[in-house]
Amino acid sequence: MASSASLYTISLNKPMYVSKALDFTNNLAPTRLSISNKWVLPNLNFMSSKITQCVKRCSALDVKSNNSILLGNKFEVEDVIEARQFDRDTLSAIFEVANEMEKIVKNSGGSQILKGFLMATLFYEPSTRTRLSFESAMKRLGGEVLTTENAREFSSAAKGETLEDTIRTVEGYSDIIVMRHFESGAARRAAATASIPVINAGDGPGEHPTQALLDVYTIEREIGKIDGISVGLVGDLANGRTVRSLAYLLAKYKDVKIYFVAPEVVRMKDDIKDYLTSQGVTWEESDDLIEVASKCDVVYQTRIQKERFGERIDLYEEARGKYIVDTSILNVMPKHAVVMHPLPRLDEITVDVDDDPRAAYFRQAKNGLYIRMAILKLLLVGW
Repeated sequence: MASSASLYTISLNKPMYVSKALDFTNNLAPTRLSISNKWVLPNLNFMSSKITQCVKRCSALDVKSNNSILLGNKFEVEDVIEARQFDRDTLSAIFEVANEMEKIVKNSGGSQILKGFLMATLFYEPSTRTRLSFESAMKRLGGEVLTTENAREFSSAAKGETLEDTIRTVEGYSDIIVMRHFESGAARRAAATASIPVINAGDGPGEHPTQALLDVYTIEREIGKIDGISVGLVGDLANGRTVRSLAYLLAKYKDVKIYFVAPEVVRMKDDIKDYLTSQGVTWEESDDLIEVASKCDVVYQTRIQKERFGERIDLYEEARGKYIVDTSILNVMPKHAVVMHPLPRLDEITVDVDDDPRAAYFRQAKNGLYIRMAILKLLLVGW
């Protein structure tokens, strides 16, 4: 994708949604030059004054950043498909926007910055937190939602329609698509097909990039830093898309150490370990959760995913319940450390852990709203 040439004329591969945000009257709709493939805003003198007025009215969203990212500039990312898309400066800037989103929610309940935009949620797998937080995020920013909760069963996919055809159809009804799918790589296929932004809300055992964003955001808020921390990733590391995406993001930071604690049948795959090694990240596999917990700033627990085992229920039963976070784990953890979990949990964190201030998983889930508000805002109207 070409980078922005100015605030008024921008080269791109997908439609420029900041243009819609700057469309103040029906007579000033942006138009496309067919030869240059650029969107041009007419009557620039008039628009300049209107833009100034908009910046003043939207001052609550003005993010002061040291990353040379300016209000009104286009977000560098067209789609959110994998964690490796983001560099460290962009992560910091996204977190600053998320902080502003939290202030908006707490001070006024929401904003109208996405008024007129429609988000379609296509979920081919079950979801509670991801789907509802995205829908809440869109509505709190003034947008509307088209949703299908179980697209695998209650959409034309049940009739044999291809993913590509579904995406081509849904993009005609909406401005952005949030999709969860049971196949790894499905989000990339959807993004390659769509002419509007696509957000990967989890693609099978592949990745879950917005979960990783909220995880790193939570770690920074809870611990106060990310450089130099130790993180224990526990549970189903072979099938857990959240831990894969989190590992990719943690590799962006300095002197991070990662411990992998998992039953033999669901250990972290070699591609993640090879990537961490290539990035100079120290990692270690262990079968002793108590020892690892005593060394870590973050214990990131995950459930064993029964749905990924197919008919091999024997392997699921072998893995389930082997590593449980309970008060014995809390007793060895540092006082400043936290327990995180992408949720839902089964029995891998006992309920008596919930009352400990180091149990951060419900705060983590709440942070998902602010991160997803930030991502929707950035993809649709820019910085």
